[in-house]
Amino acid sequence: PLGCILTLSATGTEMNGNSVVSDLTKNQKLGLGSELLKPKFSVLDPSYTSSVNEYYTAAGVVDICSHIFEQYFSPIDGTFVLDRLSEALLKTVIHYGPIALKEPNNFEAREQIMWAGTLALNGTLNSGKPGDWATHGIEHEVSAYYDVAHGAGLSALTPYWMDYVLNDNTKDRFINLARNVFDVEGEDNLETAKKGILAVKDFFKSLNMPVDLKSLIPDDSKLNLMAKGAVSFGEIGGLKRLNENDVLN
Repeated sequence: PLGCILTLSATGTEMNGNSVVSDLTKNQKLGLGSELLKPKFSVLDPSYTSSVNEYYTAAGVVDICSHIFEQYFSPIDGTFVLDRLSEALLKTVIHYGPIALKEPNNFEAREQIMWAGTLALNGTLNSGKPGDWATHGIEHEVSAYYDVAHGAGLSALTPYWMDYVLNDNTKDRFINLARNVFDVEGEDNLETAKKGILAVKDFFKSLNMPVDLKSLIPDDSKLNLMAKGAVSFGEIGGLKRLNENDVLN
């Protein structure tokens, strides 16, 4: 039986059966899930996270946002309750993330971020619906080849994934994100969606997280290898299926 004492608000592993196995000799980071990995109990004391530095606190906030995005951007409709829950959790970390960076010992900020991180990936938000998870798959390739914090990699990739998959069939999700989470509006629906994506990028930037790969990796010599690795088990993504060329782009 497994018990957890949480010291970093990010992965939600304190209330799920997910993990990642890394073999850096083969440049592989592979997801793993099992009922046996679900903790029998978890201790969540926000004060245990107050010593996490600014960089990894911010990376954790991005990871929480990304977990929500991966389930929010689902290819199916009729998920009103889950969408509103997702938006509430996003607004929580957007509000408290900057506070935790400025005031690392702020118990309330640490508490709300911790609770949001747990709820973001405990199985609630994907009840009865598939998610996307392409961005996570791509980031695992980046941090398998380079010493990149997972949240930092997600920060660099997420806005570009959003731009890439935005089209007439997917724009409604992005419009809801723009209006309901960031309270931004454009002259038309497409501009509203694009303003929402820009708001995501601006939020990550406000956390001093990277918003492009150039700031994280030394050159583009391994892009083809990473793109190939991301689809080694087939095309990825739920909102829009991505092949190797899509990932490379």
